Amino acid sequence: MLTTEVTKRLNIKYPIIQAPMAGGTTTSRLVAAVSNSGGLGMIGAGYLTPAQLREQIREVKELTIHPFGVNVFVPEIFTISQNAIDFANQKLQSIKNHLDIAEADLNLPDSRKLIETFHEQMDIVIEEKVSICSFTFGIPSKEVISRLKEHQVILLGTATTVREAFENQENGMDMVVVQGSEAGGHRGNFSNGHQESLIGLMSLIPQAVDSVQIPVIAAGGIMDGRGLMAAICLGAKAVQMGTAFLTCKESGAHKLHKEAILQSEENQVTLTRAFSGKWARGINNQFISTMHEDEVSFPAFPVQNALTQSIRKAAAVQNNPDYMSLWSGQSPRLAKIQTAEELIKDIMSQAVNIIK
Repeated sequence: MLTTEVTKRLNIKYPIIQAPMAGGTTTSRLVAAVSNSGGLGMIGAGYLTPAQLREQIREVKELTIHPFGVNVFVPEIFTISQNAIDFANQKLQSIKNHLDIAEADLNLPDSRKLIETFHEQMDIVIEEKVSICSFTFGIPSKEVISRLKEHQVILLGTATTVREAFENQENGMDMVVVQGSEAGGHRGNFSNGHQESLIGLMSLIPQAVDSVQIPVIAAGGIMDGRGLMAAICLGAKAVQMGTAFLTCKESGAHKLHKEAILQSEENQVTLTRAFSGKWARGINNQFISTMHEDEVSFPAFPVQNALTQSIRKAAAVQNNPDYMSLWSGQSPRLAKIQTAEELIKDIMSQAVNIIK
């Protein structure tokens, strides 16, 4: 049922990929549950140290014999502006006071260190014989791509425009995830500006399919069998789903994050760069509202992400959703609390009924 180029190449039963949500959401249990249920589980390794990545890969291997993948952030060269940091800290201070966050030494990210970590993550993917690796925020170097392909790793890129999809193809990606503007979490754009990359998924899929020869995987707002079949009808060979899996029982998302999605409506989901310095879609809350006017002046990712880390951490510990990053796509009304297996069964049952 619904066998495609993607299911054949990735050796999975169903054309469903669990989005690799970094920051603890994609637990080993979630990744394995998706793979065991016929989809493709993905480890979100964006914020993992090399040692943590190796540990999680080994945990997942203990829980499933089926294919799973690893997603990494392609490191960007960034500059650190002390003026921008001072401005952001000044704006954030009242929230830190409100949450009783003590002053602490700030460890700002270092470009060279992030590049070193990225290469160590690639070493681990190869050493642990992970068969699938996907990339967000850019395309790795030709050397990295060539090395992974020498070890038969299947490579998935991320694109928010047709141009980015074409760049993924030209640089050697085997497949490309096209991320519509509906998608939750961080935008995956890398060659287009923020505004130019906000193309709706239903527009993006057919244009990308007509422009590239590699299989297209659709992401953004897909929550059920209807979304899967719509994407397939437009030419996608699989879907990648984040928010739908975020509220699953095996997800590591904070309880209040799950509750916020389950209780939200589509018009409560907005775009912000206040948390991380990179545009991302999530549920509007006190933090986003307070920072809205100043967010364009904050430092770029990953610097702003480091500046707000203590706020996000304290808010989670204090069970205060007003200052948590509650990432969500534009279809929160369709979210449910269920197991990953139940979600995949429901999607495929709906898809079969649509086909009939």
